[in-house]
Amino acid sequence: MTPLQNKQRKGGRGRRAVVAGAVALTLTAGGATAWALDRFVVEHVEISDVSAYQASQAGTMAGTTSDSSSSTSAVATDTSYVSDSSDINISTVTTGSGDSTVTYFVADVVLDDATTLQSAFANNSFGENITETTSAIAEANNAVFAINGDYYGFRDTGIVIRNGVVFRDEGARQGLAFYRDGTVKVYDETATTAEQLLADGVWNTLSFGPSLLDNGQIADGIEDVEVDTNFGNHSIQGEQPRTAVGIIDDNHLVFVVVDGRSPGYSSGVTMTGLAQIMKDLGATTAYNIDGGGSSTMYFNGELVNNPLGENKERGTSDILYIAE
Repeated sequence: MTPLQNKQRKGGRGRRAVVAGAVALTLTAGGATAWALDRFVVEHVEISDVSAYQASQAGTMAGTTSDSSSSTSAVATDTSYVSDSSDINISTVTTGSGDSTVTYFVADVVLDDATTLQSAFANNSFGENITETTSAIAEANNAVFAINGDYYGFRDTGIVIRNGVVFRDEGARQGLAFYRDGTVKVYDETATTAEQLLADGVWNTLSFGPSLLDNGQIADGIEDVEVDTNFGNHSIQGEQPRTAVGIIDDNHLVFVVVDGRSPGYSSGVTMTGLAQIMKDLGATTAYNIDGGGSSTMYFNGELVNNPLGENKERGTSDILYIAE
């Protein structure tokens, strides 16, 4: 078992800045304000140098990739990037009209090796309430492409495996596992352990959800799923900005970021609407990750989407990325 396990405590995502402010302002009796600030605002750093920690664990992780960056022969345009290790194509889709307009961004990604898709944490630190923008984390890791991750740092549950290293082993929900062989699978965190997943060849995990597609078909009941059980858990329902990842074939991924809460530009989509987008793109498995103001796509040094119609990113705790 990983030495970094935490005490069990229910976590939640929701509209974090709003939730944190509301809780801090309204729960004023006794130590409630201090609790709320500690729970939702104060940074709790468990590992202050993730790069060094991963390097220290590399010797125990058979086959861990130490450098999956692309060669100098890469060719980039405004919407594409081709290298020895990855082929990335970015497209913009707009549907509907007026207040029903929806704008979303698609990254079609083919990898030579599954470990080319990596993860990074805000401030190169692991813990709770540690945030940076997707762009800042991407730039710090020399990324050519990145999306926001699952915002693991808003909760202390879930299985967190990143770049072949275990950071948390507290199974709580439906997770997504990226395997070294290029496959991607939805799994029940409560039915396994991080160590077993590593033994099975898992390279990265995400802990958010829900699963959007089952064998290419829209999953049942996705409009009623609650990711967490405390403040803000209902914010995943309705038309929202969203981020999703799907798999079309081994080492062939599709990432989608839907802008929202901006009438006339993009209203956002429901969970079912997101699932339909992923199905139409040819994904057989697809998974919802953190959305709202966190939904961000970064490519070749630029912010691709327009978060909340304000061209302003909100901090998040982690990203998935492909290095130059």
